[in-house]
Amino acid sequence: MPIEPFVELACPLDGEPLDQHDKTWVCPQGHSYDQARQGYVNLLPVQHKRSKDPGDSKAMVAARQRFLATGHYQPVVELIARLCCPSPLPDADFNILDAGCGEGYYLRQFAELAPASMKVRMAGLDISKDAVLAAAKQDKRQSWLVGSNAHLPVQNASLDRLLCVFGFPVANEFARVLKPGGRLIQVDPGPAHLRELREVLYERVDAQTEPKAPQLDGFQLIEEDEVSYSFRLDSGKQIQDLLAMTPHGHRAPKDGKARVAALTALEVTAEIFVRVYEPITDV
Repeated sequence: MPIEPFVELACPLDGEPLDQHDKTWVCPQGHSYDQARQGYVNLLPVQHKRSKDPGDSKAMVAARQRFLATGHYQPVVELIARLCCPSPLPDADFNILDAGCGEGYYLRQFAELAPASMKVRMAGLDISKDAVLAAAKQDKRQSWLVGSNAHLPVQNASLDRLLCVFGFPVANEFARVLKPGGRLIQVDPGPAHLRELREVLYERVDAQTEPKAPQLDGFQLIEEDEVSYSFRLDSGKQIQDLLAMTPHGHRAPKDGKARVAALTALEVTAEIFVRVYEPITDV
């Protein structure tokens, strides 16, 4: 599949379009952003940070990279790829941004699964510099950006698809950057997701309830799909990688983590909802 550079970038400070001059991106106001030697661009100004090094740590990124490489989330990848592809295929370039891309797994997989005739401009954005660095090292075809979902460094009405996989949607920003007819693909865990792991970590796990699609201001839900299946982790290392890549790695109690550390195998449920939203347009 032909992948072209993503060029519809905007200055995170003033929202003006960025123009590329060699390996530097510059806005009309003179703000400039250099491309790192690894290929990514840092578009996260210090005033948009809540901490010195926001987002996932290097250890979390490495754990997620190892876990995803096992293919346990392949059914989710295939569903996302199907929903990302328009029908019929467009003649013009098709712009996709993964907002909260982590180490770039889902964009890389989409590049492999999409039709060969589809012309795409893809960018991955994450607030974690370590995650974006890992993504840039693995794939030079996409554009990789350090940035925030709260201040997407992307021009207005420039995206055909916006992915938010286990991430944090910012409705007003997401609506701003989507083209008319563009779609947001939001991926969230269901109540049974990783239940077996949580039952080891915590003394009490809340009973399952029927999940409701999140209401996103300015968007309408047009499609909802569920992926549910089980997979087996055959080593303590795989179990630790799964734990480290989830929020439970931070919030779980020490005794729960100790119980997980003693495991050598675990059968785990995956329950994941993939929802497609469209911006609501005024008639």
